[in-house]
Amino acid sequence: MLPIKFRSFVKVIVVAVCIVMLSGCEGFLDYKPKGVVNEENISGADGIERLTTAAYASLGNSDWLYSYESNWLYGSVRSDDAYKGGGALSDQAEMDWYERFVFIREDQGYQHRAWQSLFAGIERANLALRKINELEVQDQSYPLQERIAEMRFLRAHFYFRLVILFKQVPWIDETVSTEAVQEISNVEFTRDQLLDKIAAEFQFAKDNLPDEQEDVGRASAVAAAAYLARTRLYQAYEQDENHNVVNINTERLNQVIAEADYVIDSGKHQLFDDFGKNFITEYDNGPESVFAVQHSFDDGAAQGGRMNYEHGLNYNMASEYGCCWFHIPSHNLVNAFKTDENTGLPLFDTFNDEMVSDTDPDAYLQQTFDPRLSHTVAIPGHPFKYDSDWLYQEGWARQPELYGHHSTMKEVQHPDQQGTQSWGPFWGSAKNVDVIRYDDVLLMKAEALIELGREDEALPLINMIRNRAANSTDMVRYSDGSAPADYNIEPYQDGDNINWTQENAREALRWERRLEFAMESWRFFDLVRWGIAEEVLNDYFAVEQQRKTYLREAQFVANKNEYLPIPQQEIVLSEGLYEQNPGY
Repeated sequence: MLPIKFRSFVKVIVVAVCIVMLSGCEGFLDYKPKGVVNEENISGADGIERLTTAAYASLGNSDWLYSYESNWLYGSVRSDDAYKGGGALSDQAEMDWYERFVFIREDQGYQHRAWQSLFAGIERANLALRKINELEVQDQSYPLQERIAEMRFLRAHFYFRLVILFKQVPWIDETVSTEAVQEISNVEFTRDQLLDKIAAEFQFAKDNLPDEQEDVGRASAVAAAAYLARTRLYQAYEQDENHNVVNINTERLNQVIAEADYVIDSGKHQLFDDFGKNFITEYDNGPESVFAVQHSFDDGAAQGGRMNYEHGLNYNMASEYGCCWFHIPSHNLVNAFKTDENTGLPLFDTFNDEMVSDTDPDAYLQQTFDPRLSHTVAIPGHPFKYDSDWLYQEGWARQPELYGHHSTMKEVQHPDQQGTQSWGPFWGSAKNVDVIRYDDVLLMKAEALIELGREDEALPLINMIRNRAANSTDMVRYSDGSAPADYNIEPYQDGDNINWTQENAREALRWERRLEFAMESWRFFDLVRWGIAEEVLNDYFAVEQQRKTYLREAQFVANKNEYLPIPQQEIVLSEGLYEQNPGY
């Protein structure tokens, strides 16, 4: 449960962003309705606080229908990590279209709702910034510059999400009037220019925020540096107008290293001793979390609190849950956790030759695995969600004929966990959504070093992640202390179990990112950033089509499917000013 101080910070939620002015009326017409924003309650320093709180609230306003924070649909289901899941192909059919890429349309509701929600967050930040610019602060103790920096941080966060989803979006800041919005094209700036503007926002935030905030959940200079590193890393892989990676910018890579070092040298963050602590509520806002979307329960807000309902469809069919079994780990992903029994390294070339059983729990004792498997994938007969006496059952799969018997595990919470509850048939929890963790900072720096030809410097960073994984077996064992799988993972040792060339280091880094963030939605965006989405996903489909008949039409189309289409509804609203992405 969130600290009382922060719960009071998130409790005020502005429901509308328009200003309702009532004048010239008498009687009941003079009544000021609740739940709206009027000029009176957004004036002065108190009003600014309400507006900044409302902007922060936008981070957690997503749910399974308005999905834009965890990105499990767009970053995981569109990759080789996950199947859609659910009760049938027709169950949330638009999700199925994203998974197979063959029926994606410009007018789909999911992508339009993501677009609208992210721009709603941007507008909340812009509204706060406009009011801050009008404010004449008498109290010199009021942190005016910090509030500006926080709003620019949030605006940059929402814009980063838009760019990795849609690539070409209109840039609208607090200086743009309502009338002028209608004149701004989505192709006014290139992807590189948009990422540069986003980077400038994070740089401002870094320069004007403290390294650590008293209120948990507020943006800090360290969080801004981490997000700046991520932005520069994406920017380093330069794309042409058809989404092909045409160059890797070394200047940007050096900036990634500098910003990652700022986070590392701050001493504010470190890896948890056990990987699993990242995925249960009681460890929220721990040392590994650099910036997170804050969730809470029983705080006075609707639906039981500021709950995370974006994963509401992803709980399995156990009687304690009952719905709805979406976001199912793929066989390819499960196989990727295999390790060489002699070296303890991934089976880079042969990992997917044979499919591990999804019904026989003993199969995981016949082959060695990376322990992160048991933190990521629910396997029949194995402990579920860190409960050594609660074993996952085959019957908890809703449609095994289509999607197999596994279930997702990182984002779902134990039913006895404080702050886990149903809302109708769907499930929510008070679990935060980590936007950036310290493990990501380490791997971003390692990636930049490798691409600069400094792979020897990247080796200890990657091994920090692997060594932590090797020590993350206690939470996933049976009650008698035995392990459900044969865990065998070793660090990379140049000249011993690997020749640490730039090519091999690159492959190792990319593998490490997949296993560390499996089912956390970064996989698709990584593939696009590296320029290998077509190769990897069509190779994936070629094998999966022999295992899953519903994927026989699946095909990733290069120079098109790297990004979602610009919502047709927005093109119509712009009266044709917006341009559609290539291929749609």
